[in-house]
Amino acid sequence: MSVEQRSRRISVTDIGARKNQAPLVCLTAYTTPIAKLLDPHCDILLVGDSLGMVIYGMENTLSVTVDMMIAHGAAVQRGSRSSCLVVDLPFGSYEASPLQAFTTASRILSETGCAAVKLEGGMEMAETIAFLTQRGIPVMGHVGLMPQSVNTAGGFRAHGKKEEEALKIIKDAEAVADAGAFACVIEGTMESVARTLTEKLSIPTIGIGASATCDGQILVTDDLLGLFSDFTPKFVKKYCELAPVIEEAVAGYARDVKDRSFPQAEHCFGMIKERAVS
Repeated sequence: MSVEQRSRRISVTDIGARKNQAPLVCLTAYTTPIAKLLDPHCDILLVGDSLGMVIYGMENTLSVTVDMMIAHGAAVQRGSRSSCLVVDLPFGSYEASPLQAFTTASRILSETGCAAVKLEGGMEMAETIAFLTQRGIPVMGHVGLMPQSVNTAGGFRAHGKKEEEALKIIKDAEAVADAGAFACVIEGTMESVARTLTEKLSIPTIGIGASATCDGQILVTDDLLGLFSDFTPKFVKKYCELAPVIEEAVAGYARDVKDRSFPQAEHCFGMIKERAVS
């Protein structure tokens, strides 16, 4: 598979210019080794607060901290060279006021080296998005299903089935774009809503459980790699099944340790070969 050679990192300006162009390829990343593997193939690497569930086994994203986002954001920055790096603002770190959001976002940018932050919310967050962008902090928006609002939204479900809810999502996305966001994630919405937003908005839309008509797509990398078997969201396509491969490898290691067939001579330092085979 050929990989596009890039001489520099993709910027938020580059992302904005991709509206109605070749689809944007986006994935989540939380660690340096995974970032190295994803980077040549992706336009955007998102250090999502989904790391709370994927890495730490939390039930939702609400307990993720700023320090966690910074630690993983810095790790992904070290492992990537060309993708545009975006880091989520975690729950409780930006909603109180534009000033709170600026304090959090400026710290994340300075301590991770990322290009932008992502925050959830529509009309109610427009003032905050404008406040950040006017002060040099690029923002990616996020509307539709918003994991940080799962308790008030009635759980993880598809949004926009009813006309009233669909209209609100559209107004939310328009407010995000008008406030200065350079792109907007549309999550868990009916196809017609995502299609309408992609046609109406002047900024790229990035779908997850939305529509193939979006300007780009994003998935949680661990989902597409088949690392989870308990539950697979409807919108996830598994491109491989790594969980059973990992389990089989670990089982083989355990067997070798128990019957002392590992380590062998070639795995040891200063071992006399004759003694190893005697």
